[in-house]
Amino acid sequence: MATTPKTGLKIDLHNTDRSRDISQPLEKLAPEEALKVGSDYLKGTIELDLIDEITAAVDEGNNKLMKFHGIYMQDHRDFRDERRKQKLEPLYTFMLRARLPGGVCTPEQWLKIDELGRLHGGNTVRLTTRQTFQYHYLSKDALRDVMVGLREVGLDSKAACGDVARTVMSGVHPGLSTLHKQVYEQAALTSDHVIHKTSAYEEVWFGEKPSEPRGDDHEPFYGRQYMPRKFKIGFAVPPSNDIDIYSQDLGFIAIASGGKLVGFNVTIGGGMGRTDRAPETYPRLADVIGFITVDQLVPTLDAVMGVQRDYGARDVRAHSRFKYTVDDKGVDWIKAAIEDRLGFELGPVKPYEFDSNGDAFGWVTGDDKLEHCTLWIENGRIIDAGDRRLMTALREIAKAELCVFRMTPNQSLILSDVKPADRAKVDAILEAHNVAPTQISSQLRANSMACVALPTCALAMAESERYLPELITKIEDLLGKYELLDEPITIRSTGCPNGCARPYIAEIALTGRAPGKYNLYLGAGFHGERLNKMLHENVGEEKILATLDETLGAFAKGRNEGEHFGDFCVRTGVVPEVKEGRFFND
Repeated sequence: MATTPKTGLKIDLHNTDRSRDISQPLEKLAPEEALKVGSDYLKGTIELDLIDEITAAVDEGNNKLMKFHGIYMQDHRDFRDERRKQKLEPLYTFMLRARLPGGVCTPEQWLKIDELGRLHGGNTVRLTTRQTFQYHYLSKDALRDVMVGLREVGLDSKAACGDVARTVMSGVHPGLSTLHKQVYEQAALTSDHVIHKTSAYEEVWFGEKPSEPRGDDHEPFYGRQYMPRKFKIGFAVPPSNDIDIYSQDLGFIAIASGGKLVGFNVTIGGGMGRTDRAPETYPRLADVIGFITVDQLVPTLDAVMGVQRDYGARDVRAHSRFKYTVDDKGVDWIKAAIEDRLGFELGPVKPYEFDSNGDAFGWVTGDDKLEHCTLWIENGRIIDAGDRRLMTALREIAKAELCVFRMTPNQSLILSDVKPADRAKVDAILEAHNVAPTQISSQLRANSMACVALPTCALAMAESERYLPELITKIEDLLGKYELLDEPITIRSTGCPNGCARPYIAEIALTGRAPGKYNLYLGAGFHGERLNKMLHENVGEEKILATLDETLGAFAKGRNEGEHFGDFCVRTGVVPEVKEGRFFND
């Protein structure tokens, strides 16, 4: 029997409904559970599919297993109909995402990232919303070459996807203060701790043999079934909520004293994904449940992940994220279960405050006396486009070893740790390639994010990355009309409701429903503290712009001093405030 510290609630942790948990027979669980158990710890028959020359694809079982290796099979949807008419299989390619805790890489690593993108990824690299990078358009034959190339510079794609702890996020700019550096070190430690242990990755991609036969202890934490679903972890450094801490399954809010890290407030149960017309699925903001010291971090990781591993839903995939476990069992029950495994109670939540969740662009000087330049990169797309030769500029900077590269949670890139004497060299390279750090037409564009969507994502129902810049240009006409171009407003777009660009915590958001049709949401908190609300369902651009014209006009005329757009929408009843951390369509 466990007792929660604040409420005194007594909870029997050992006599509770575990109808969905890992102890149930496989035939009663989702098919993915049997797939994992029978996969020989994620090895499957991937090697055989890689040498199959009859098709450019892999079979569906291996496709699911390859996600644990950081790979998704996709097909180029711009050519899908034409290839169907020609009785050809879809134009199958693969997306590969790297594991990069905190988004940090060296000049040597950047040069390899660039080289592989030019050779195999369609002359582009994409920065993701989880502080890492990914390639698209990879052929099946190129996968092993990319894996080997990444390994040459100490990178890998383990656990970038799949039912495990994903890439660990961390508040950016480690050079800005000792605190940022300390938090990044804890994020890197966390990433190494939660990575799965199977040798299947090395066997499949590098031909290595396991040092000993695999047994039941091959995955001491994850076991044969791994987690019920993906599990996201992040570290935030107030006052910036750049990682959107409340969207994480497990979050750690840094608490400092005298500029030194003393511990973390712990958050649980955040998550963005939902399914249209399925009210049992919803975004959820995390609950802050207590405080831990730095030396309690690893035990807390094991305890929280262990609760989700053992009690998370395994019969219905759509209900398997930690946020649903928290709601099914209740926050008090989950907290008590965590403390029962820890053997101690979490401390009281420490005071903290967030004031933004975006990036600050341009140059700043850190406490380390080094220079750091944040580049705005629209939707994270590293590419040479017209006169703006971004990919080439970054390659030249890496060749000269002028900086460390740090990817942000908002798809920006920091050229960090630049010596003061080298700042002019960096500026000269950027200028020569028509790349200006702060060349942004509005604060709305500066605070925008989009998922890839079409043509590569199989789940996309509408455009996102290829459409949002065009839509923002039209919204900027409205902003100019109301003298709001310099007003910071967040806008995010996804091609489907799954929420990869974290749309449900943007002040303006669109999620795709069909070609040219979107759900329109308004009213989230500016620094990610409140979910937005659907205002219109399945509408086109004309309705979206008309709605924003009316709402932005009212905002310009009737806002309070310092009031953000999302707060205005809630205060004036444009949208009702979302309660209890959930999303409601009612």
